[in-house]
Amino acid sequence: MIRVMTYNVHSCRGTDGHLSPERIARVIGAARPDIVALQELDVGRARSGSLDQAEIIARSINMDFHFHPALRVEEERYGNAILTSLPLRLVKTGALPGLSRRPLLEPRGALWVAVDVGGGTELQVVTTHLGLRGDERLAQAEALLGTAWLGHPDCRTKPIVLLGDFNAPPRSRTYRRLAAQLRDVQGVPPGQRSVPTFPARWPLLRIDHIFLGQRVEAVRVEVRRGPLERLASDHLPLVADLVIRAGP
Repeated sequence: MIRVMTYNVHSCRGTDGHLSPERIARVIGAARPDIVALQELDVGRARSGSLDQAEIIARSINMDFHFHPALRVEEERYGNAILTSLPLRLVKTGALPGLSRRPLLEPRGALWVAVDVGGGTELQVVTTHLGLRGDERLAQAEALLGTAWLGHPDCRTKPIVLLGDFNAPPRSRTYRRLAAQLRDVQGVPPGQRSVPTFPARWPLLRIDHIFLGQRVEAVRVEVRRGPLERLASDHLPLVADLVIRAGP
């Protein structure tokens, strides 16, 4: 069984206004995931003390990681990371499309790694943080489903997990497009009650998702809602226990 987590960490600034990568690391450590996807990490940004938040968190929980900066401003970087205690290799990082008529929208990107989960099986793990506009998110979802990412020959025939902050509730076009090809862990097992993840103190919206491809099944799903989780970020972490069926 493989435990995965997706968590928007809000540049490690909590709902109390306190900046603490170490507190985020405690939240992650308490959940004991094998693979973690993090969004909104600062690396070398003046606003967060010029820290490398990805490295601090990974070191604190004894994990390796890859970080992809969706945004660069001189030496400052901001983006997503995947952390794991399992053997991993970087497959791809890249930008996702914006809107040509809105050139000042925040850049968005994706990160794809392959994680060796044992038994000769590699799990393809892709994380992203989609835009705030509906048409922007839909274009980005189409790109992720296309041949450069999940539809790539190195990905489409293998077990896949797509996870992150999609800014897309279940009734949105973006969510429906992704759910047409992938399975949302909060929809399984049958009878599972879906739980919102944002905002952390009084969660109303389900915008953080874990989607599964073929051969991957969720056996347990949890939105962690303890006092520390409600304090550490403006999102709550979503965790799923997965099993991978044998296949070709």
